[in-house]
Amino acid sequence: MVLGLTGNIGCGKSTVSNILSQKGITIIDLDNISRDIMNDSNTLKLIFRTFGEHLKLKDNTLDRKGLGEIVFNDKSKLDKLNKITHPLIKRRVENILSSKSKSLIVIDGALLIEANFLDIIDRLLLVTCDEKIQIQRVIKRDNISELEANQRINSQMSQQEKINYADYIIDNSYDENKLIENIEEFLRFVKENWSA
Repeated sequence: MVLGLTGNIGCGKSTVSNILSQKGITIIDLDNISRDIMNDSNTLKLIFRTFGEHLKLKDNTLDRKGLGEIVFNDKSKLDKLNKITHPLIKRRVENILSSKSKSLIVIDGALLIEANFLDIIDRLLLVTCDEKIQIQRVIKRDNISELEANQRINSQMSQQEKINYADYIIDNSYDENKLIENIEEFLRFVKENWSA
């Protein structure tokens, strides 16, 4: 079974992914694939052509912070970036999936719904949390202002919209012990309800 794991920024999707990985579950991390793709010379050429040569650092790599400032402040520019990267990421994931034979594989990505990954996953696990907690986590983790945190949060599909696509939801508004309990409960649910 291919399980999609998603959740908006600051909700704890990566923490859930790490806990699942520690349990021996195969994780395909879209952030890692995205970073690889952003280091590809052909992708970089497209990005520099689309968003400007000023994003090219002295070593010819991408000024990720500069690109982030552009795309998190302008939905149309974020859409342009996604049109460049999402098909490349999806192709890479499909290649990885074709080479795996494990019974449960998790695709970990914040934009699984928005990037049209629903056709390659069997079920979708959504990690949510209280919005005030989400904002505080993003401010603390990224060392940014509340305004910047809200811009990043608002650049994504809302948690409420994502709930409509989810097959299972874990609320991560509490401490890590509660999260671990919720993950254990989820894995029991998978075994009892989704196993072939």
